[in-house]
Formats: sequence, C-alpha cells, structure tokens
Amino acid sequence: MPQPDLPDEGVFVGRVWRPDIGPAVVVHRDGRLLDVTCPEVTTMRDLLERDDPVGWLQAQRGADIGSLSDFAVMGAGGNDPRLLSPADLQAIKASGVTFAASMVERVIEEQAAGDPDQAAAIRARIGEAIGANLRGIVPGSDRAAEVARILKSEGLWSQYLEVGIGPDAEIFTKCQPMASVGWGADVGLHPISRWNNPEPEIVLAVDSSGRVRGATLGNDVNLRDVEGRSALLLGKAKDNNASAAIGPFIRMFDAEWGLDQVRAAELTLRVEGTDGFVLDGRSSMSQISRDPADLVAQAIGRHHQYPDGFMLYLGTLFAPTQDRDAPGQGFTHHPGDIVTIREPALGALTNTVRSCTDCPSWTFGTAALMRSLAGRGLLA
Repeated sequence: MPQPDLPDEGVFVGRVWRPDIGPAVVVHRDGRLLDVTCPEVTTMRDLLERDDPVGWLQAQRGADIGSLSDFAVMGAGGNDPRLLSPADLQAIKASGVTFAASMVERVIEEQAAGDPDQAAAIRARIGEAIGANLRGIVPGSDRAAEVARILKSEGLWSQYLEVGIGPDAEIFTKCQPMASVGWGADVGLHPISRWNNPEPEIVLAVDSSGRVRGATLGNDVNLRDVEGRSALLLGKAKDNNASAAIGPFIRMFDAEWGLDQVRAAELTLRVEGTDGFVLDGRSSMSQISRDPADLVAQAIGRHHQYPDGFMLYLGTLFAPTQDRDAPGQGFTHHPGDIVTIREPALGALTNTVRSCTDCPSWTFGTAALMRSLAGRGLLA
C-alpha cells in the first residue's frame, strides 16, 4: 500500500478531511496527525501568514485525530477521512520551461504540432543542435542573447526558448484556489489528449509578502499534444478537473531546512501501469536554469499581489521519451496508472491517473470552506 513516507526530521503541515467536520489544518508528529485548526489559524493560508509559523506550531498541543495511515487511503472520497492538498486559499501558479532538457522537448512538441508520430524524427533533427547550445546557459545573460541570435539565424527559434533563456520567466495559473488535489486522489487528464505525461516538481509555499515558508511535491500534469498544437491552448492543457496534485505535506522552512536544500533536491518518479508497464524518471533541481528565488520574484511584487499567498510549481527536468504503445511514439498515460513522485526530505506524492471527466467533480470551493468554518464557530 503506498504511503506518504514522511521523513522523521522536519516540521510537516497539511490538510485533511475529517468526517462530519470538514477540512482541518494538521501537523504531523511521530506518525500522528494533530488538528491545530483554531480561530487564529482557520486555514493553511492563516498559518503561512504568521511571522513565526514554526514557533506557533511548536507551541500547539493540537487534537490527536489519528495516525497518518488512518488518513492516507488511496482513492478515498466523499465523507471518508483522507489527505487533502495542503493548499487552500492560495493561488496555484506554475513556472514553465525552467530546465534546458525539458525545454528542448517543448520545442519538439511545437515543431510536431502535437503529433507524437512526428516527435522522434524531429528530436533526431534538432534536439542535439538546440541542447548543445543551451548547456550551462543563464537565462537573460549576454551569452543567452548571443545563443538566441545564433538559433534564430538557424531557423530554430521558438517561443519556448524565449521564456527558457530570455529575461522573463513563464509564470502561469495552474488552477483555481481550492481546486488542487492531494495525496491518494485521482489526477485528471482531459479526454481529448492522446499524448501526455506527469511532471514531477517541487512546489513552494509563498505568503502574501513573497516569503517562501516551505515546500512540497507536485504533479503538474501535462498534455503534450494540446499545448503542442498551440501555446494559446495552455489553459486547456494545464487547467482541468483534478489536473493539479500537491502534497503530501508542506515541509516548513526552519534553521535546518530551507531554500538551499530545495536547490539541491533530487526527485524520482515512477509510473506503474495496469498493463505492467513501468517508467522511472528523475528531476534534479541542481540543473534548473532559473533560481527558485528568481521565479518567486517574477511571480510577486509591485506588479502582482497575492493577498492569500500562492503555491508555485518550479518546473521539471523530466520529459519522457521511452516508447510505450508503439515505436517512435514515446510515452503517454493509460487510465489507472499509479504515479509516485518522491524526494527524501519531502516524502512521496502518489496519485491514480484518470480522465478528468471520471475524477470526482470539484464542488468544495472557497464559499463551501467559509460556510464549514463558520458552522464550526471558527470565524469571528
């Protein structure tokens, strides 16, 4: 049975569904979940906005509501106890094209116009030429500008290269607040897609002042054919029912663990199909082209505010090319695939792949959360 596999060290906070009560903010201690929801901290947003959230958590006894395994139940729904996405009121944002290797795959998608049958030939023709030019490049630098000039002269320029090595990062909205799913939930693919893949990523938890308060794992589900047809279809490719998975818990930044550890994180991914197919992949944050702090700064500032904070996917190195169904067609999901994203300091995020039309509909939004909290006497 998959488990979140949280390490022994660290301060981990998350959200769970308590039967007949509703969403609760919890802290994980020694395998137990303690409900710390109170009038001071009604939401994860409230916790992350505190000046010293770790100190506040350490001062709380909380209500012991059970073991982690009591809530870590794959496919649980309705009124069942289960893990929720640790994000609630935060905007869910994502950074695109932040690794050179996956940037090349985005160019290939564009050149193939979303047709997986064309990908192998295009990869052979232009992949190495672009990749060789991009190794070790710093986005926005003088060298990046010179590489851009060379690639344009060779007819290899792309909108993906513009955001990959140009001065401005791609920051987009992955889904609405309250729409992300957590550990154990079904994760959704739009039914029109025939070429798609998981994207294992670190997700930063950022408060309304731009302070990074912690990090977790995410699956930024990617529809390669839809985005490949046109970058203007990014919303259709990225924002669908259950298409954003985050969890299992946020590891809070403290004296021992912070942004430097995020920069050195090593993610692994495993896809296990009901057909016996297994795909293993990795994403090393040491190879990211843009520093996480720069991505946060590009997302928030005088130009853009987030009163409830935001969660920020940092992008992935992983872009699968392993054939699954036919030679030259690469990888695509099958319904029932089990996807596990793991990082030793953050635990493991596991989800089951379905069509987004087969995943439970998203019905518990911000208004429902406010009514739930008010009914429990937690709102003044």
